[in-house]
Amino acid sequence: MGPRTPKGGIEAVSAAILAMNRRLEVREVLQTIVTSARELLGAEYAALGVPDDRGGFAQFVVDGVSDAQWKAIGPLPRQHGVLAAMLEEATPQRLTDVREFASFAGWPAAHPVMRDFIGMPVMDGEDVLGAVFLANKICPKPSDQGGCAFTQEDEDLLRLLADHAAIALTNARLHERSRELTLAGERARIAHELHDAVSQKLFSLRLTAQAAAALVDADPARAKREIREVTALAAEAADELRAVVVELRPAALDEDGLVATLRTQAGVLDRVHAARVTFHASQVGALPAAQEEALLRVAQEATHNALRHAGAGTVAVTLEGLGKRALLRVADDGRGFDPDAVRRSGRHLGLASMRDRADSVGGRLAVQSEPGKGTVVEMEVPGG
Repeated sequence: MGPRTPKGGIEAVSAAILAMNRRLEVREVLQTIVTSARELLGAEYAALGVPDDRGGFAQFVVDGVSDAQWKAIGPLPRQHGVLAAMLEEATPQRLTDVREFASFAGWPAAHPVMRDFIGMPVMDGEDVLGAVFLANKICPKPSDQGGCAFTQEDEDLLRLLADHAAIALTNARLHERSRELTLAGERARIAHELHDAVSQKLFSLRLTAQAAAALVDADPARAKREIREVTALAAEAADELRAVVVELRPAALDEDGLVATLRTQAGVLDRVHAARVTFHASQVGALPAAQEEALLRVAQEATHNALRHAGAGTVAVTLEGLGKRALLRVADDGRGFDPDAVRRSGRHLGLASMRDRADSVGGRLAVQSEPGKGTVVEMEVPGG
């Protein structure tokens, strides 16, 4: 990865700050900080370390070093030398040659050679969240072979970035904590749903099994009937369990968006069922909340039908962006059905509900199926 030239200007600084605050994952925030600092200050290398409480780093991100170089360097650095000084003293460091720092102890063999150095702690009040540092200022003229030093202007700019980085990093941590609490609440809700849906069935199953055991010798024919009832109850309990998994609205929909939620749902169903459940997304843009909700519910209903009623061996869920529109497709290789016969029988397999959901957001629903040839459900919705 070659060096980048500094952008300069208030627009570049504003863009960097906005980029930091648009990220919600801690790792993404850290990487954005490092990349922005390197671009704005015009350095060959940049890194940011978040310390742990054992003398090392809980997280350490770099820019200007290729993946191959980073792998060759080896384990994460420890808190020593100028890094330790910044973290312990919470003060910036600007050096003409980092190798002359009092406690410099050298680098691993594959580590790039660094000369001029600038580092800034990232602070939240009096707490040190981490330290961002850059090395090897890019010379404005290629003929300047002796290297270029970071300036007071660079230090002021890096301090500004570090201040905003602290805000972005704190927000990202709060976001991740919020997600953890949401997931914990969702687990509690799932436990409650499972208890209500399955416990009565399991209680009946246990009593029926006890009755069958008591009748094995005295009345074998009745015992067989009881055992058949056990089988039926077990199947119903399994169906209830799967229905709960399918029907639960993931709390992460508002946080993660439709694509991530559908991917998670497919992964859960793939583990719960014997059938293979897959998900693929392509070029999906942002959608209004109502459209996401409708697409999610239709995907759940169609997948539920394939797994519970059609005996499918594979279920493929895809979501494709078509300009401002989005197309959901749920295809299975189950036993299929005759749509006309289903309509005449009054058993709609949730088709009316799915059509209502499509209509409610100005979309359209199409269902293709025939006995022995699986089913394809497609729902297309307009964008915002």
